[in-house]
Amino acid sequence: MLENLTSIEARYDELNRLLEQNAADYQKVAEYAKERSTLEPIITKGAEYKIVLKNLEEARNLLNSEDPEFRELAQADIIDLEPKQIQLEKELKNLLLPKDPRDSHNVIVEIRAGTGGDEAALFAAELLRMYTHYAESKKWTAEVLSASEIGIGGFKEVIFTVKGNGAYSRLKYESGVHRVQRIPVTESSGRIHTSTITVAVLAEVEEVDIQIPDSDLTIDVFRSSGAGGQNVQKNSTAVRLTHLPTGMVVACQDERSQLQNKLRALSILRARLYELELHKRQDERDADRRSQVGSGERSEKIRTYNFPQSRVTDHRINYSNFNINGVMNGDLDPFIDELSIRDETDRLSATGYEDTDDQDN
Repeated sequence: MLENLTSIEARYDELNRLLEQNAADYQKVAEYAKERSTLEPIITKGAEYKIVLKNLEEARNLLNSEDPEFRELAQADIIDLEPKQIQLEKELKNLLLPKDPRDSHNVIVEIRAGTGGDEAALFAAELLRMYTHYAESKKWTAEVLSASEIGIGGFKEVIFTVKGNGAYSRLKYESGVHRVQRIPVTESSGRIHTSTITVAVLAEVEEVDIQIPDSDLTIDVFRSSGAGGQNVQKNSTAVRLTHLPTGMVVACQDERSQLQNKLRALSILRARLYELELHKRQDERDADRRSQVGSGERSEKIRTYNFPQSRVTDHRINYSNFNINGVMNGDLDPFIDELSIRDETDRLSATGYEDTDDQDN
């Protein structure tokens, strides 16, 4: 760990020199300053860790003193400092883990009704409400990009953005199959039905992150309409993009102008293609081992919402919450916190930073 800290400190010092040497180049200054800001928490925590190590070494040396009072003081210092050393090592290990560059990004969330017909579509609408409330609790903004409604207030599909610092770092754990068990409002016999909804969380990416040549696209325009065929637009403002190499199709019709719908559709398409490329690289890099938490596999049943028992269970971490109303109103942090801890633990293990009985000095 100390070797890692030394190399990071050297890079930090180098960045400070580069900032001084390139003060007139705003683009380079922004680039260097951004990298330096990512290193600052490690530098601060590393300095604290080194002080603790130094004080521990001095206290252990005093254990050999002939003065019993010095030995007693040294022993008290060691008892105080050793837990601090362990805690700081844990914090540094987490800071030294490779960060997902997407964690600071805004997200595009796609919710689709699966098995269960109208009941699945109704619960898709409730998931949209749940994530909207969660976004509000974080001071983020949520905005619907595209929606395919049914007549009773549900969605066959709804795509929306969540914009805010760290949105992807929290919501990325929501990708997968969500299962609901309850008595549908349309059920007259009182039987409990099971329905499924698919959630996909994609990091919003800029055009510079992934470029789509015009030759790879087919663009169709058509008249947009609201639920039940109402609010038909006289002009063809809705846009459907087809990505020829992959066959992906994205349609947007909620905006009033063709250009706005096209820009939104391109944003969704870029995010999907970026995610596809990341999964391809991950499969090639780690074919034998894929972490269950955060893998984003849409086929995984990640969570069950059992209304008769007021229970929500996340199957990846075997964690249950018995306040289903609170969860549906956006209280997702208990799940996301546990998933984040599990993710960090798995990544620590994968990088060789797992806790051992030996001190990693």
